[in-house]
Formats: sequence, C-alpha cells, structure tokens
Amino acid sequence: MSISGTSAQQSFFVAPKERDPYVYQVGLGNRFASEAIPGTLPAAQNNPQKAKYDLYTESLNGTPFVTPRRDNQSAWLYRIRPSVAHQGFTELPDNPDLESNFLPLNPKVHFSPTQLAWHPFDIPAENSKTDFVSGLKTIAGNGDPTLREGLAVHIFAANESMGKRAFVNSDGDFLILPQQGRLDIQTEFGRLMVRPGELVVVQRGIKFKVGLPDGPSRGYILEIFGSHFELPDLGPLGTHGLANPRDFESPVASFDLDQSPWEIVYKVGGKLFSCKQEHTPFDVVAWHGNYVPYKYAMEKFVHVGSIQRDHIDPSIFCVLTAKSKTPGAPLADFLIFSGRWDVATGTFRPPYYHRNCASEMMGLIYGGYGGRSDEFAPGGFSFENGFCPHGVSYDEFKKATEAELQPMRVHEGTLAFMFESSMQVTITDYAIKRSGKLHEHEPKMWDNLKGQFINHLDQINADLKAAGLPTLSSQPEA
Repeated sequence: MSISGTSAQQSFFVAPKERDPYVYQVGLGNRFASEAIPGTLPAAQNNPQKAKYDLYTESLNGTPFVTPRRDNQSAWLYRIRPSVAHQGFTELPDNPDLESNFLPLNPKVHFSPTQLAWHPFDIPAENSKTDFVSGLKTIAGNGDPTLREGLAVHIFAANESMGKRAFVNSDGDFLILPQQGRLDIQTEFGRLMVRPGELVVVQRGIKFKVGLPDGPSRGYILEIFGSHFELPDLGPLGTHGLANPRDFESPVASFDLDQSPWEIVYKVGGKLFSCKQEHTPFDVVAWHGNYVPYKYAMEKFVHVGSIQRDHIDPSIFCVLTAKSKTPGAPLADFLIFSGRWDVATGTFRPPYYHRNCASEMMGLIYGGYGGRSDEFAPGGFSFENGFCPHGVSYDEFKKATEAELQPMRVHEGTLAFMFESSMQVTITDYAIKRSGKLHEHEPKMWDNLKGQFINHLDQINADLKAAGLPTLSSQPEA
C-alpha cells in the first residue's frame, strides 16, 4: 500500500504529465516541507519527545554540522521505522567493473593523452537479469571518496526493476541521465519519473530504488565526492538564464505500508555491502529540509551565446556545477548541447582548436553530433584530455571557413552533454580492456590540416617589404 501527499506549505506544484504520474514541488535549494498525512510535521521543533502517530524522527545531513547556514544542507524525516532497524551488514562480492579509487597508485586505472571513444554500451541479454545496481560500470574518474574530493563517471545498463531492493551511495552524489527508457525512482522523500532528456540528482546517503516501466534501460552517471551540485553564478547575465531554479522538481512525501523483507545495498569506498531488514525503507510519512532529490528537464535550458562575433567558451552551456577545494576551479561541470540559433558573423562557428585546463567526457542522449571521427551514437561515450590538443575534423574546419554565415539552427533534435573537470581524469580497466566498445579517435581526421601559410608567401613578402622588414624564403634552412 502506497500513500502520497502534498506540501505542508502548499507551494507551487507541477501537475502530473503524460508518462509521468507524479506530483512535484519546484525550485532548487529551497527548504521544502511535505507530508503525506496532513498535520504530521511537528510545529516549531524538529524532534518532539513523541512524534505524531508514534513515528520515528530521523535526521539526514548532507553537509558537516559547522557548515555556514547559507551552505548547510539537511533534512528531517518522520518515518514508520528508522533506518537503524536492520540485521547487520554483509560485504557483497567485488564488482570488477565498479571503481571509486582513481589515485595514480591504483593499477586498475590508466592515463591517456589520446582522444578515446566508446560505441554504445550493450543492454544485458534477456537471460541475464540485471538491475540498476548490478548494471553499474565505471568508465573514468579522479580522486577518491575517502579524500572527499573527486568524481567518477559510470554507465548503467539494466533490464530488471529493483523490486524489494534499495541502494544507498555513501560515497557521493549521483547525477543520473537515462538515455533509453524511463526510470521510475522511489526515494525516501517520494517518487520521480525520469525520462531521457531529464536529469535526476540523488544525493549521498539517500535510499532509492529504480524501476523500469519501459523495459530495458541504459544511461550515464556523474558521481561527485565531497561536494554538491549547484547552479553556476550568472555574473553579467543578471537574474535569470541557463538553468532557472523554478524548473527543478522535487518529490512530495509518499510512503508504503510494507513489513516484508527488504535488502539495502550500500556503496562505501567503492565496495558494496548488503543488509536485510523486515520493513520497507520507503516509509517516510513527512519530511522537511533542503537536502532533497530533484530532477530537471534539459529542454528547459535557456541558451545564451554570441550575437555578434566569436565562439564563446563552453561554460555558457553549464547546467550544474560542483566546487572543488581549489577556489575558482570546479570539481565538475555538467554541460548540455541542444537545439539553438547560431548567428555570429565573421566567426569560425565550431569550437576552435584548443588546449585547456579541463578533462572532457561526452555522451549523447538522442540525435546526432557531427564533427567527430568516430560513430558518436546515443549510448556511446568519448573522452578528451583537455590538456592535450583537440578540435574538429578537417572536413568540419573547411566547411566552417567557407560557409555563408547566415543565421542557422544547430543541433536540432539533439541532446548531447559533457562532464567536465578541471582535474586530470583516469580511465578504468573496464573501459580500456573489458567493455569491448573502445575505439580511438582516428587521427587521420586532421591529416589535411596542412600549413596553408606558405601559399601566401608572395603577399607576405610584399607586406614585409612594405613594412621595412626582412622577407621570408620558401626554402628551409640547411
């Protein structure tokens, strides 16, 4: 039996939509309050001597106790049975494809200066029942959760709902992007239906389970250690633009009456541990706080760009960012590339050739993304070590330098994304050796980027002579 409620404060709600039966409260970073049974939340205090209906009070902190009030993230939950009511932990067998330690001393991770790419990852075969947790595989990352600094990039591929099994990530926050099939995600705070084209963030320490209403599903995950996602500062843009807070949606309280056996899987230091309990973990009747899962429809992103000249840096496509311990150097940025107008004049419109302080990892939710040597398809992935040179193919360069620059729509019907970090990123054993999907970008895509400078030698010498400077010889020195 499942019972859902509304907000205690009756704030603005998003009504159920086609293929999404759930109600949400909107905003990012708000201090929400929600109760499935009116009057459940205690008045003017968090931990009464005896909670209404003999519920148990449970606190969940997403930041240290002494974090300044403006940055503090926490929640109070009022549940039928507390999380501590379980029967002890058992370590599960190692998943060789799941990794959380990306330190250089780890022999299972590798550096690459070369642009790498992966064909779409396989959905599990029908005779191999794989749920969301079992289908997690790590592609890349840096740092380590015990250091509270770093990130991991995973893919998931599943063909079975989680049933009476829930998952808790004690290492970091998950930003999940389904690429195929909706995810019906039940959390302690309520339910979210997440389709391809939406992102969902489930923070560290929150229990959740994933159902597959459309059958087999596949997607991408960005996990961050020691930080939380937030909206990037807008600076000169002013009060709105990019991803607007009002477009983020969080669940309302929803609880089940279920006293049957459940398994809870915890990820701790990259290892999986299991505990059994005789009750559902989704029994929170009411809650309040600002440490709450949320989702966002990426089609709502408000693009900004150049309306005069020059290609602006990719930071203008940033949806969410996460701070590192180094001021001004983000741990991770999440960027998207989708349909928009391109109108700059006298400008090389694609990204210029560059070397930058960023590791760039791209995936494709739907559509096509040109200018790459590989068959970049939905469900695939690519990696570029930003500190090493990269950029578009010769064909894209030639087209961009010769095209008539009319206003045009770009990336129509496409949703591509980038996980970007200011830190070096390592690649896992699974991605390099076991996935069977790896292929390097073809360097021949740049073979025709010849030095055209020499073709203008007569004009160059004329200009040098007019300026009273020595002229150039077409013959190299011996």
